[in-house]
Amino acid sequence: LSPLPWLILGWVSFAGALRGEIVGGHEAQPHSHPYMAYLKIVEHGYCGGFLVAPDWVMSAAHCLGNTTVILGAHDITEPEKSQQVRGVLKYYEHPEYNPITYANDILLLQLTSKATLNEYVQPIPLPRTGSDLPTGTKCMIAGWGLIDQDRDTSKLFETQVSIYSRRKCSLFYPQREQICYHRQEKKSVVSKITFISLQGDSGGPLVCNNVAQGVVSFGYDSPPGVYARISNYLPWIRRVMNK
Repeated sequence: LSPLPWLILGWVSFAGALRGEIVGGHEAQPHSHPYMAYLKIVEHGYCGGFLVAPDWVMSAAHCLGNTTVILGAHDITEPEKSQQVRGVLKYYEHPEYNPITYANDILLLQLTSKATLNEYVQPIPLPRTGSDLPTGTKCMIAGWGLIDQDRDTSKLFETQVSIYSRRKCSLFYPQREQICYHRQEKKSVVSKITFISLQGDSGGPLVCNNVAQGVVSFGYDSPPGVYARISNYLPWIRRVMNK
């Protein structure tokens, strides 16, 4: 993978480690996020993702690898009847993705066949315009990542976060394609990137008012965590999916 976390984004002054687990939060009601996808990646372990069309999943570019997609899951270790397994026909990493700064950290996966849409598997809408989210907007994040420093979860967890001021966000991260958040719970979901493996929450969606507004990219204890801003990529997304 990429250089060590303290070499990544060396221009950022931060306290706390680059991390990516659901620390705190709570177990989601089973199948309450029917757009969620579990990405089993041969090279890295696993990541999150989300269904945006019957045969398209969105995730983070740093999750790119030989992937099997599992839809309709709550407990990923159980052979739930709701689960659907798909291979990936083609990967579309954003052409300007930077593995050093994690700029343009967005990925589209075209599935080998369309998902069967039902109460357990449903795509989530994307934003229609590039307008900013108001500061303080309450959003939801979910994933199968670690729930504390040394304990993971096989069940989908969720937590609420709040959108950070764009002006303050730009002081930490000058790229305009990113969204910052801060925590609502004492501990929350943050994206995980380590130089050893990817564990769970990276690539999942930031959901605000039932619309996927961001892709989990990276996070620190402080400064705020970061999502790739989906609205910034709408022209690219349309071009790729319309091919």
